[in-house]
Amino acid sequence: MTSIFEQLGGTYTQGSDGMLYPNLTLGDREQRPIGRWGRMHRAYMETEHPGLYDRMILNGTLDRHLADAEERAQAMLEQLTRRMAMQEGITEKLKANDQMEWVRRMNSIRSRAEEIVRDQIINTL
Repeated sequence: MTSIFEQLGGTYTQGSDGMLYPNLTLGDREQRPIGRWGRMHRAYMETEHPGLYDRMILNGTLDRHLADAEERAQAMLEQLTRRMAMQEGITEKLKANDQMEWVRRMNSIRSRAEEIVRDQIINTL
């Protein structure tokens, strides 16, 4: 008598203890980077929405979701930084004339843009 697993094409490997263990593999998974923003979103989901987090792990959709959040956050950060720098008149001329002032102002913009990204993408579903 064959099991449903075997009827569906599954195979077993006999372990050193004599037990039969199913040969399980994950399906083809796309490999997309999960950087800083994806890790922050994972931590948010793990603490604030543990049921959804566990369900996405079991469904195999968590990595895709985190990679999507990473890409959205990165794109939004770049766009906000560029737009804010233009609005505040931060130019290459300022960079050439007063590098420390340029760095100070760009760091300020980057911090504000990161806070917006954190609120709108990372700490939401």
